Amino acid sequence: MRVSVVGGGPSGLYLAVLLRKAGHDVSVVERNAPDATFGWGVVFSEETLGALRDADYATYLEITDSFARWTSIDIHYRGEVLRSSGHTFSAIKRTHLLAILQNRCRELGVSLEFGTEVASAESADLVVAADGANSTLRRGADFGTTSTPQGCKYVWFGTDLVLDAFTFVFKDTEHGLFQVHAYPFDEHTSTWIVETTEPTWRRAGLDRMSEEDSMAFCQALFAEELGSHRLMSNKSIWLDFPLVRNETWHRGNLVLIGDSAHTAHFSIGSGTKLAMEDAIALANAFVRHPSDVEAALVDYELERQPVVERFQQAAGDSAAYFGRVRNHLKLAPIQFAANLLTRSGRISHANLTQRDPAFMRVLDSWFSAHASGAPLVPGAVAPPPMFAPLNLGGLTMRNRVVRSAPDLAEAARAGAGLVLTGFVAVAENGRVSPATPLLDDAWAAAVKEVHDAGALAGVRLGHAGRRGATRADGGVDVPLRDGWPLLSASPLPYTPFSAVPAEASDADLTRVRSDFTSAAERARDAGFDVLELDLADGHLLASFLSPLTNRRSDEYGAEPLRYPLSVVDAVRAVWPGLLAARLTVTDLARGGTTVEQGIAYARALADHGVDLVHVRAGHTTATSRPEYRRGHLTTLSDRVRNEAGVPTLVGGYLTTPDEVNTVVGAGRADLCLFEPAPSPLEQP
Repeated sequence: MRVSVVGGGPSGLYLAVLLRKAGHDVSVVERNAPDATFGWGVVFSEETLGALRDADYATYLEITDSFARWTSIDIHYRGEVLRSSGHTFSAIKRTHLLAILQNRCRELGVSLEFGTEVASAESADLVVAADGANSTLRRGADFGTTSTPQGCKYVWFGTDLVLDAFTFVFKDTEHGLFQVHAYPFDEHTSTWIVETTEPTWRRAGLDRMSEEDSMAFCQALFAEELGSHRLMSNKSIWLDFPLVRNETWHRGNLVLIGDSAHTAHFSIGSGTKLAMEDAIALANAFVRHPSDVEAALVDYELERQPVVERFQQAAGDSAAYFGRVRNHLKLAPIQFAANLLTRSGRISHANLTQRDPAFMRVLDSWFSAHASGAPLVPGAVAPPPMFAPLNLGGLTMRNRVVRSAPDLAEAARAGAGLVLTGFVAVAENGRVSPATPLLDDAWAAAVKEVHDAGALAGVRLGHAGRRGATRADGGVDVPLRDGWPLLSASPLPYTPFSAVPAEASDADLTRVRSDFTSAAERARDAGFDVLELDLADGHLLASFLSPLTNRRSDEYGAEPLRYPLSVVDAVRAVWPGLLAARLTVTDLARGGTTVEQGIAYARALADHGVDLVHVRAGHTTATSRPEYRRGHLTTLSDRVRNEAGVPTLVGGYLTTPDEVNTVVGAGRADLCLFEPAPSPLEQP
């Protein structure tokens, strides 16, 4: 097979090596000179090194012999340096990596041509577009390409300061926060990436500075960390990171690999890793399908796309984290470090405990002391965060686990700190279905059983609004044939088959507010410790908060929070215990409530006496499509807790103690709705 590779970066060269070893006729054409590169060092994980070893042992030996290796991460924060060890990193100078791959190509008889621009696919059995995120070759066919800016402004310097750890530096200035991602890659040099938000970049005047002036600014800004060492430029200009995605990675005999197919934000250090793994997967696909180009390319896509999507999700979470990391500056240093290390979801409390037990003993002992108010004994033996008590709203929960189960007493005996009921309607016409319970005298016995088991009891009070009068079986939101009249902020049915609700009048709103206060008084008399008001999931109070469901022309339309806050105030006046609000922070729908608006709502609720926000997303309309992946609400909770400054409860398929420890320990939530998988002993 004759193969033409366009692009002489690591992915193109490595693919040429592997395909030539398999006996194919391979040529590589690169627009730049052999030693041209943008950036400095390349980081590899141990997993990637194993794949390189198996694919071509000769290049593996040369690459690994040239590595700078380290096992620690240093975090410079609030005048402290926190070190976490047990992480394995390897890096190499990018130009040296290219030289190794070029030499290997020549040894194997690959044709290399530099300084030549290729604008269209050449005549070959297989044409490979390995020409980067701005691929010229990709533009010649319809791959369903999107390329959008991701993360902050950044500039990529080198420095003659040889670091001994992957280093993060957070520097708060009069302009805003700047951060550094830095790591060594040979015995003389380290990469030094400076990053900041665009508003901070502009306030500092960096948008008007030359390359030399910009480097001088950063040199002065990080003088303390650099000491007598200097920054170095290699066309080091401020950039926006391009997030590249393609619906398909091949058209005919033209295939994309590396950055031409996808990018992953530099903050998780996976760009070159993913590119070289693409090359391995594509070469292996032709081993499985040696005479069928189309079958091999389909095989390649099926293997790589799911892997890349997961990395892009993690990289996107990491990029977004650094865009708003300023909101975490109130965290204590050890918790800030834990939040940073677990930002992308790829590292958890258990991972860190395995890698660096001493670091995690410090975190757990700090968290336990902070939770209990006891004196801090650094490194003392302490339970993990999941089992630390929480003092909130005048109450003490024995741990950070919340369960919502039909049998409250059973959930309490299983060890939860707080047990929540399901939806309890404040009035008959506020039920979701005929099976929805109301508050009556029977709840007192259940609450006593919960208390006897050592847990607190909470009740979720709500009015179903336009999601009411549905069947208790046969599917969600299936309307009853003969239901009851519905109320909502505006006369908009929840589904095309739902009954049209009436727009709530002033008299209706007065009655509903009275229903909430009466129910709160009954909850108090029943002995509940926590009352959770339902302002989520498309129910009545939530319908006032979203522009998708509130089309009113009165004051309740002009001020979406006006009516829900009046209910909060009325309930707070009669409720002596901990008051929570179940809140849709974002509608996950075009034109709906944004995350920023949801955070503002949470802040307003806290100002009106809400002690805890239960973070929810979506379900405002039947067409919203929440992303039901594990922990999908955790980032939202992190933002509400640290931007609105209010304690949070979060769920989202948190099914293991490790997930709870990670979320709570890193300061992303104060409580977790724990949904453990059934024990094998409990299954039939």
